[in-house]
Amino acid sequence: MTSLASDTRVDNIGRAILLTIITIGVFGVQDAMSKTLVQTYSPFQITMMRYWGFALFSLFLVMRQAPLRQALKSKVPVWQFVRGALLIIEIWCFARALQSVPLGELQAISLVYPLLVTLFAIPILGEKVGVFRFVAVGVGFIGALVIVRPGGLALDLGVGFALMSSVLYSIYIVITRKVSGMDSAATSMAYTGIVGLVLSSAVGIFYWQPMGWGDVLLLLAIVVTTCLGHGLMIFALSMAPASTVQPFNYFSLPWAIVLSAVVFNEWIDPISLVGAGIIVAAGLVVMARERMRKIVVPQEVVTGPD
Repeated sequence: MTSLASDTRVDNIGRAILLTIITIGVFGVQDAMSKTLVQTYSPFQITMMRYWGFALFSLFLVMRQAPLRQALKSKVPVWQFVRGALLIIEIWCFARALQSVPLGELQAISLVYPLLVTLFAIPILGEKVGVFRFVAVGVGFIGALVIVRPGGLALDLGVGFALMSSVLYSIYIVITRKVSGMDSAATSMAYTGIVGLVLSSAVGIFYWQPMGWGDVLLLLAIVVTTCLGHGLMIFALSMAPASTVQPFNYFSLPWAIVLSAVVFNEWIDPISLVGAGIIVAAGLVVMARERMRKIVVPQEVVTGPD
């Protein structure tokens, strides 16, 4: 009986990892389609229309768990609003970065966010970070500097928006951790959907321009991949802990590099690839140290450096 249960658990973890990798592929295709559209249309318009689909999907999931009015009863509504606002602003920044930054380099810069989460968790969550993780974070930032070095990725507004996107997303993740102990997942998802829907529409409507049928179909495909990707991610997390599947999110980098080369004929240069590798290695080290820390001592009683 024990062996059967163990085999089932291993099978579930394997399926969760596979689903995570598939999810990464889906989101990569979505980014490629978005990059195509933002060459012609405003990032605000594309984000607005994409978010309509995501909001409907998220609110559908919420209402399967609880009535919407009940889900919106938050103990920390201000924090929830800030979360929702941060996410939509982050998506705006990422969409703007897509206009000029190649997918490979953009994904590499985006992967700085786990390192930033470590830093922002100090003032927002009161977490203590040891010397080892601080060094890993510093090394990761060196990797980012390698990518944006003189002679490497052109330093333009797109790079600035890419960096801002990583900063905003990391703060969003930390605040999500903060509210998770006070509100249900349904409440957080409801605020994410509604706040983002309202803000994206309030801004995006001023940037509206008519779209051809081919572009409309491409946008519908983006909406479908958004919902599909989030659905697969939720399914994967139902079969294995986030800490188990999280490292496999780094598959997004090679996938982005391949898509960038095949779809847009934009090749990442070898030195930038080294910088990307440094970021990935630093992120994996931070994840490993955090996991070891939680195994050795429960999170709520940790007081010393890791």
